[in-house]
Amino acid sequence: MKYDIIVIGSGPGGYVAAIRASQLGKKVAIVEKAELGGVCLNWGCIPTKALLKSAQVFTYCKNAAHYGVAIEGEVKPDFEKIVARSRTVADTMSKGVAFLMKKNNIDILTGFGRLAGEGRVDVEGTLYEADAIILATGARPRQMPFMPVDGQHIISSKEALTLPHLPQSMIVVGSGAIGSEFACLYASLGVKVTVVEYMPQMMPLEDEEVAKTMERSFRKMRATVLTSTNVKSVTVGEDGMCNVEIEGKKGAETLTAEIVLSAVGIKSNIEGIGLEEMGIEVDRDKIKVDEHYQTSAKGVYA
Repeated sequence: MKYDIIVIGSGPGGYVAAIRASQLGKKVAIVEKAELGGVCLNWGCIPTKALLKSAQVFTYCKNAAHYGVAIEGEVKPDFEKIVARSRTVADTMSKGVAFLMKKNNIDILTGFGRLAGEGRVDVEGTLYEADAIILATGARPRQMPFMPVDGQHIISSKEALTLPHLPQSMIVVGSGAIGSEFACLYASLGVKVTVVEYMPQMMPLEDEEVAKTMERSFRKMRATVLTSTNVKSVTVGEDGMCNVEIEGKKGAETLTAEIVLSAVGIKSNIEGIGLEEMGIEVDRDKIKVDEHYQTSAKGVYA
């Protein structure tokens, strides 16, 4: 099958590019190995915001008296239903992308896509041809050797979206966007949260004033924020509790929690997609492009 453009990856970068190309009269296919919409719609931004909305409503209910609203009885979060609602929102968004693909006459090629020479894409053993190829393969949670993710005790952002129950305590390693959002979510729902950040301020990529305001908000939620603190190791004890060895302003100490969330950044999904074979240049985990987003290989964009 020959296309004008093949897009590898159906996240917000990929599916929007595919739609626009189709609107401009191109014959387009999009390659996706998992759910349409990529990490953002299925396992990132969208379901996280759905969880945060539930936490916000819970907080409003707890403080209803401040707004002149009387609520009788105890207000409690039903975490199983909170997670279920979040998954429903994500599924709805993914189905919306599928509808947009159909509406814009974009073929969906299901499977792992990789470059297979000039103008060719291999999808699970089937070759497709295109005049231009767009790489939009996204990213995944970065893993650190001192903090091996097991999906149960030491988790990544994906597992944090679908925990089977609300833990008593959680240590969040990293206070960027991902770490701060989950820390806020779980602290709002009553979990004892400790945020550990290597840099001198939490949310280190943000403005200092914003970071200080956020830190005050976290402390109001009774979440502990440890900045300028290095995590040495994370291990799981025989009792199932996580032991986190840190070194910070007070020297070396060991923290204990039911769950440790690794939120130390993301890593590009560029392995095994044929970059080396095509001679495409990569700089520190990022594909190098020119002002037109073309890579060092003719006809391949990223």
